[in-house]
Amino acid sequence: MSPLLVASLAGLLGLAAGSFANVVIHRVPRRESVVRPGSRCPACGAPIAWRDNLPLLGWLLLGGRCRSCRAPISVRYPLVELTTGLLWFVVALRLAGAGLGWAIPAYLAFAFVCLVLALIDAATRLLPNRITYPAFPVVAGLLLVASLGLGDLGRLGRGLLSAVAVGGFFLLLALISPRGMGLGDVKLAPTLGLALGWLSWGTLAVGVFAAFLLGGLAGLGGMLALGLSRKSLLPFGPWLVAGALLGVLAGAEVAGWYGRALLGA
Repeated sequence: MSPLLVASLAGLLGLAAGSFANVVIHRVPRRESVVRPGSRCPACGAPIAWRDNLPLLGWLLLGGRCRSCRAPISVRYPLVELTTGLLWFVVALRLAGAGLGWAIPAYLAFAFVCLVLALIDAATRLLPNRITYPAFPVVAGLLLVASLGLGDLGRLGRGLLSAVAVGGFFLLLALISPRGMGLGDVKLAPTLGLALGWLSWGTLAVGVFAAFLLGGLAGLGGMLALGLSRKSLLPFGPWLVAGALLGVLAGAEVAGWYGRALLGA
């Protein structure tokens, strides 16, 4: 199966996963079950029919309004579905093209977790334990299957070592500067280290560096554009996962370019 076909199938599945991501984003911060009850209108409580719950199409056919009470439905819902589909497409294309098809399920799950946590943290400044704790064993289990399928258990060993290193590094930062690094970031760090390290050391370095670079630029932009002070608390989670995803998608190439530039210098 060609990488483009694999990526297209992943993208379509990503639209459905995005629908579930909306449920997780809405309910987990409220400590509600993500299974029951079924989807309901936040305004009137009317159950949402399956045909109205179709990714993207349901929102478009309803004109962005509840069928029962005509209350507006946030555009966030189709945007999350579309973003998940596009993210799953590019991640699958990247891995299939690199001959790492066995790892696609692991990194689709990783991308799902990253997107969900980024949006929750941006809205609530929290990275819920209900997501960060199970994320590590789920990704680790899928990467174990990928390592066995590829006949390369060394990748898993490197990933686990990276998880310990990145987790320890973030814990140290949290102890040194509690206001600058939250415990939620520390709990997520091992999963990011595992996913990035499994790919390569260069990917790990680029992903972690990109997270701090993006976070620093966001803080600088907040001070210049919004008048925030250096003591203002900004959620780091969105930039942490953005850097990790950039590492997955382009970390190897960036690390290779940097290495060649150093040797050329």
